[in-house]
Amino acid sequence: MRIQFYFSFIFVVALLSSCAGSKQLPLPSPLSRKEITEKPFLANSITLDNTAAINKGKTAAKKINYLLDTISIIGVGDIMIGTNFPKEEYLPSDSGKYQLAHVKEHLINADLTFGNLEGVLLNEGGEQKYCKDPSICYLFRSPEYYAQHFVDAGFDVLSTANNHAGDFGNTGRKSTMATLDKYGIEHAGQSVKPYTLFEKDGVRYGFAAFAPNTATQSITDYEAAARIIRHLDSLSDIVIVSFHGGAEGSKHEHVTRETETFYGENRGNVYKFSHWVIDHGADVVFGHGPHVTRAVEVYNNRFIAYSLGNFATYNRFNLKGVNGIAPLIKLYTTRSGEFLYGDIIPIIQEDRGIPKVDPDKRVIRRMQQLNAEDFPESKIFIDDLGKITYFGF
Repeated sequence: MRIQFYFSFIFVVALLSSCAGSKQLPLPSPLSRKEITEKPFLANSITLDNTAAINKGKTAAKKINYLLDTISIIGVGDIMIGTNFPKEEYLPSDSGKYQLAHVKEHLINADLTFGNLEGVLLNEGGEQKYCKDPSICYLFRSPEYYAQHFVDAGFDVLSTANNHAGDFGNTGRKSTMATLDKYGIEHAGQSVKPYTLFEKDGVRYGFAAFAPNTATQSITDYEAAARIIRHLDSLSDIVIVSFHGGAEGSKHEHVTRETETFYGENRGNVYKFSHWVIDHGADVVFGHGPHVTRAVEVYNNRFIAYSLGNFATYNRFNLKGVNGIAPLIKLYTTRSGEFLYGDIIPIIQEDRGIPKVDPDKRVIRRMQQLNAEDFPESKIFIDDLGKITYFGF
């Protein structure tokens, strides 16, 4: 009833505004790409001349953007649609062209689409990580032209903060960033590029990505994260944060609310980190890394997905059981990032890692269970069709 009232109220306000002459508040002048990139921002040595706006927070910085329109944002998890290492036979026979064909109609149907790029975009070479037997080492090197497949599928922004971003050393990192730039895909997560600012369809987005891995922006450096997020918040309508964190595998589906370690590595406290970045200005948080789906939460009217699982991971991933199902989450937010509602499109990977819509909706049932177990106090309701409703207004 409260939800019905909420949307009825929005409709009435919108109707009255229309009768008043359909005059919308002017948006601030958009930042040019030159203005955004001309002065590189270092998270650990930030000096800003807009301190007043940052200290006042969202209310002051975004007041002029409080419009009644709705923004749709899609988030998916790990993507690796073919690797030429250790041999070309690990690439799909169609050169990756149709790897995302079954889910494209959903990916393109949003104002903004995000995913996590596992591995590097590099045709050959690079300084590969040490391993005794390449046949059992999981290093991912996709041909550079695969970036076109991401463009064709509708991806706007990708995270490069994960444990496979450095599989082929600095050569791989540089090639990945240069290739994504060449194909017009926004990206962030490397320590040399912890964030990006861009505009699409009149909406200004800030995006930052974090991980516990070498040469990525650290998920455990909270003060640096706060500086980055405050900076983005002062310049953006919507701030999206991605993190690669938490232990991996089917035994680690739950949000523990504690620091997680895996193979002796500190993988972060994803619960604390997600709340921290929202407290400092983030609007949407997309997690990945455990290779399984985790629960979702709304905190301070902002959406958190604690792990989006394996979305499109071809040939070199364990896709048994819960590892092979994942959500494609479509969020609807206000123009300033408050969560309104969402939809879960259930995905299952078949044929060695081809994502398709799952008619049995297995991941929806799993998320219902995980949310009930991990966030019993939550005011989120996930119905059997995957509709996410929030009763915390």
